[in-house]
Amino acid sequence: MTEIFTRIEHSRTADEVVQQIESLILEGVLRTGDRLPGERELARQFEVSRPILRDALKALEARGLLVTRHGGGTFVADVIGQVFSRPVIELISSHRKAAADYLEYRREMEGVAAEYAARRATADDLALLEEIMARMDTAYRADDFEAEAEVDVEFHHAVGECAHNIILLHTLRSCYRLLSEDVFQNRLLVFALPGAREMLLEQHRAIHSAIVAGDPAAARKAAMDHIAYVERTTAEAERAGDWQRVSRLRLRQRTEPGPQQKD
Repeated sequence: MTEIFTRIEHSRTADEVVQQIESLILEGVLRTGDRLPGERELARQFEVSRPILRDALKALEARGLLVTRHGGGTFVADVIGQVFSRPVIELISSHRKAAADYLEYRREMEGVAAEYAARRATADDLALLEEIMARMDTAYRADDFEAEAEVDVEFHHAVGECAHNIILLHTLRSCYRLLSEDVFQNRLLVFALPGAREMLLEQHRAIHSAIVAGDPAAARKAAMDHIAYVERTTAEAERAGDWQRVSRLRLRQRTEPGPQQKD
């Protein structure tokens, strides 16, 4: 991990170390599963004694923000983006209407995120978005649906980060977590529709271009148009899937020999 921690000025307690690590987690710099540097290196970066550092890490672990794996180091705990509890996630996954409501919510929130990103994105934010877009192009050219779906989510994560709003960041991350956990089993259906992959790529490019141009209105519209398209094509893909299922059953019923036809 590159050095993201800064020197603590004249600290005699662990409080400032705790606050700095908390802020990095809250602002999405440190993500779930990220490993912290070793104790010696971390103490060097903070310029604090190792006893003070140990006190800070113990406090953060007690709060459930860090976990220590025996012989494996210290990691950010699985706390980021957990707006939905496990029982709620299970309810969402078992009710079809939730998928439509999910996309409706994303359409509005991602419009806001893109608008803020166009206003607030830094040069480093734009460099990260550019790198993600390059990987999206690579996945598209390779016809790799899984890779496209993964980088799609990563792109939206990055736009949320560019918005520089902590509450928006974590509510959106919670939404994307539902995708990564396959709560919506149909998330790859859209990529299989004719022309959809090309359209999705162009929509992501439009969002990216508007953010780079610093055009909040265009960014918001591009993001909302993108999710509206996903809403329409998801419904279309589901209908097509139902048609195929029914047609397959009809064919089987009418062509396979029934019990009365067997010898």
